[in-house]
Amino acid sequence: MTGTGLPMTVPVAGLPARVRVHEVGARDGLQNEKSVVPTEVKAEFIRRLAVAGLSTIEATSFVHPKWVPQLADAEQLFPLLGEIADIGDVALPVLVPNERGLDRALALGARSIAVFGSATETFAARNLNRTVDESLAMFEPVVARARAAGVQVRGYLSMCFGDPWEGAVPLAQVVRVARALRDLGCDELSLGDTIGVATPGHVVALLAALNGAGVPTDAIGVHFHDTYGQALSNTLAALQQGVTTVDASAGGLGGCPYAKSATGNLATEDLVWMLDGLGVETGVDLGALTATSVWMAEQLGRPSPSRTVRALSHKE
Repeated sequence: MTGTGLPMTVPVAGLPARVRVHEVGARDGLQNEKSVVPTEVKAEFIRRLAVAGLSTIEATSFVHPKWVPQLADAEQLFPLLGEIADIGDVALPVLVPNERGLDRALALGARSIAVFGSATETFAARNLNRTVDESLAMFEPVVARARAAGVQVRGYLSMCFGDPWEGAVPLAQVVRVARALRDLGCDELSLGDTIGVATPGHVVALLAALNGAGVPTDAIGVHFHDTYGQALSNTLAALQQGVTTVDASAGGLGGCPYAKSATGNLATEDLVWMLDGLGVETGVDLGALTATSVWMAEQLGRPSPSRTVRALSHKE
């Protein structure tokens, strides 16, 4: 590695003392790979992420293999992760699309799940083959049963800032669906900028609108894509509003298979570099994380798109 491998720490007033990084690379990242990654490689990837200090690592998705063949091995993968939680009280949430997916997840002992909704009708139709309200009706028994089983529930809300078919998404439209997910019983909402068109002012406005509708900031996470290079700017704007949960993907893996204009997620290393420089705690070892992403890039046969990974792993 070049230099010290760490930024100079210069705190800025008004930011949270600690941020929880919700790592999505093993699920959101790998589901977008053209080739299927071997189950053992996925398990090792998740183990290395845990050793690097990530406390929430989204492991897989219990969706029908027909739709996401890259994650068809969920039943084989999840039992391999049993010892990972012991590394440091690591949460391993899984995505479930419906009650069938929930049944599969609960049978394997999952303690944290997520449902995946949309703020727009077109994306709901393309991704879930339902209207927004029909998808909410599908989630209702999933969330109720999960909560009855003592399982944490996250609600992903995609297309919160823009939709490739519908354009800009009105704030009130996002607030309505977000409020509905909260009313179903979702413990946390993840606001997705699925095609990466958000800018900081838009982020601040949406958070204010959600607060005004009774959705507290401590129940909100943010999930930015870097299509226009705005992911870190948008994240900082969200942190300044009190958000303390940020989704990111190790090495910048992932996009969205149902939105062709969606590029990769915010890279976890880029996020941690910024937060380290701001003196915001994450519990993540940037060197170990970078090494993990370099290793994963080797498994995939291509370099990591993360700028921080490239900078820190550059050989003189």
